[in-house]
Amino acid sequence: MKIRFYLDENVQLAIAEQLIRRGIDVVTVRDLGLLGDEDINHLARATRLEWVLCTHDVDYIELASSGVQHAGIVIGKQYKHSIGDWVSFLELVHGVYESDEMQNVIEYVK
Repeated sequence: MKIRFYLDENVQLAIAEQLIRRGIDVVTVRDLGLLGDEDINHLARATRLEWVLCTHDVDYIELASSGVQHAGIVIGKQYKHSIGDWVSFLELVHGVYESDEMQNVIEYVK
């Protein structure tokens, strides 16, 4: 199954818009009306839905390191990676991986 992305509240909406234009399934925390929810809840929801969580928040790395299972995490640095960097990288991940191959994998935006 193709990867779908769950963008937390720290990731710019323009990234979701660009991915949707490219035919990639994306949902944002804003779409779900869940702004301000705890990280563990976002990760659990993304995992239950089998969507790869995209974030700038290193707390998700700590959760994954503590043994919390997930459907995949993509993390970037907020002030280092542009919208274009994110879109290009997520498009690449979408083209390379199937959703089952992202289980418990962490990818870093390059």
